[in-house]
Amino acid sequence: MWGDIAIAFLLAFITAFVLTPHTMRLAKKVGAIDVPNDRRVNKKPMPRLGGIAVICGFLVSSIYLLIIMSLENSIQLFGEEQYGLKLLGFFVGIAILGITCFIDDSRGIPSWVKLLAQLISAIIVVACDIRIENINLPFMEDKIWLYDWFSYILTVAWIVGITNAINLIDGLDGLSSGISLISCISLLIIFTLNGSPLIAVLLITALGGAIVGFLPFNFSPAKTFIGDVGSNFLGFSLAIISILRSSKNLYSNCANCTNHCTWISNF
Repeated sequence: MWGDIAIAFLLAFITAFVLTPHTMRLAKKVGAIDVPNDRRVNKKPMPRLGGIAVICGFLVSSIYLLIIMSLENSIQLFGEEQYGLKLLGFFVGIAILGITCFIDDSRGIPSWVKLLAQLISAIIVVACDIRIENINLPFMEDKIWLYDWFSYILTVAWIVGITNAINLIDGLDGLSSGISLISCISLLIIFTLNGSPLIAVLLITALGGAIVGFLPFNFSPAKTFIGDVGSNFLGFSLAIISILRSSKNLYSNCANCTNHCTWISNF
């Protein structure tokens, strides 16, 4: 497992590090430049498409490892867990959000359009069976299992909320990417300690590696910004990978469980 984790990190790191200078040139060509004003901390025009390098680093690492692990039969993409369907929804959501935010960074769009893209991406993810199925509180012995309708609403709210949370803190050099990296390290430790699925461990490692590859260009004094395309991607990915860590087997076996689980039907 540790070999796969190392490969995930290195592939994402190298890809993001190599591509970031190219995104700076692309930003200048398409007009994705952060111009200084009274509300900006930068003193000179700054390219803001660094998030494209982070997305590419994450996708190159993830897709490569998924192919290799499928060939080695170390992961079943279309088994009981249906990871293939879940990842398809995840990647489609990334594409929708990435294209929308790229347009926003280069041309500018109303905030409601971005919110709509976030909602559509989250709904696609939920439709592909990535959702919060239970809540495990430290002071309760049993998990709180959620009815489907509440699970869908909670998951969409969680994804949109975390996406906007990371987007809104993106105001200083290295802030959103640095906080996201800390989140990746924390989640990686939690995933390894609680026996989470290997796919969640690899995805969070790939995300962390892509951020590390970008950070040298984003630390103060920054050479480029991650932009909305990057900050939205970071929040979106953190929200989804944190859900992927849970196993659906627990949910499917709950009906035959002899323990008394707590179910939420009304709030």
